[in-house]
Amino acid sequence: MMPVRGAIARIGRSLREGKTMSFEKLKELFILNFVEKQRWKYLVEGLGNTMLITLFAVLLGVAIGIVVASVRSTFDKEQETLKRRGGFGYFILSVFNGICKVYITVIRGTPVVVQLMILYFIILASSRNDLLVAVLAFGINSGAYVAEIIRAGIMSIDNGQFEAGRSLGFGYIKTMTYIIIPQAFKNILPALLNEFIALLKETSVAGYVGIMDLTKAGDTIRGVTYSSFMPLTAIALIYLLIVMILTKLVSVIERKLRKNER
Repeated sequence: MMPVRGAIARIGRSLREGKTMSFEKLKELFILNFVEKQRWKYLVEGLGNTMLITLFAVLLGVAIGIVVASVRSTFDKEQETLKRRGGFGYFILSVFNGICKVYITVIRGTPVVVQLMILYFIILASSRNDLLVAVLAFGINSGAYVAEIIRAGIMSIDNGQFEAGRSLGFGYIKTMTYIIIPQAFKNILPALLNEFIALLKETSVAGYVGIMDLTKAGDTIRGVTYSSFMPLTAIALIYLLIVMILTKLVSVIERKLRKNER
């Protein structure tokens, strides 16, 4: 441990003296943080867990979002009709709409890291599958935001589309499934992809419950080598690269959607 501390101390003295970090010192830091004892494997494992959590959390968030958005948009569009009819249907829809509103308010009103810790240390404290807990926490969190995105997309569809579906003999559910939701998804796809990018960065707090995500991997290396510059810079660059790729993908999809509208 002493040679490691000695190397860091020499680099720190050089920086305090105003000297620029030479190529040799950068090389020394790179070897110390990533090559020795194959510490780069921490980053590979962390990146894999980060992408895994993000992917399945997005799928869960979209599934929750579709259900919640469908309930809320149905209540907004059909409440007057159901109110006039009265009966059990209006009561049930009102209850489900109220539950969805509470869910969205609570999830959007509390930090995701607090939700993660509540799920990990309280609700699912007996679970041994850390990744599953993280997927559930981030998926439930994302679902609240996705629900509002999808609801906005559904509400933006002209009422004539609903009438066209009914003129074809479709009920409300079939009209939503085959006519409204496909059109809404086309309109909100860029927003959903941006939510995926935001969720990717939000997973950096998974280390709070001991999950080896990308940020936790860098922190693990830093704790062993007592060096902050190289592991933190590597993490930032990896996140930046992934976000740049996803942002480029979003821009390509947006251009294709604009061309299809012409």
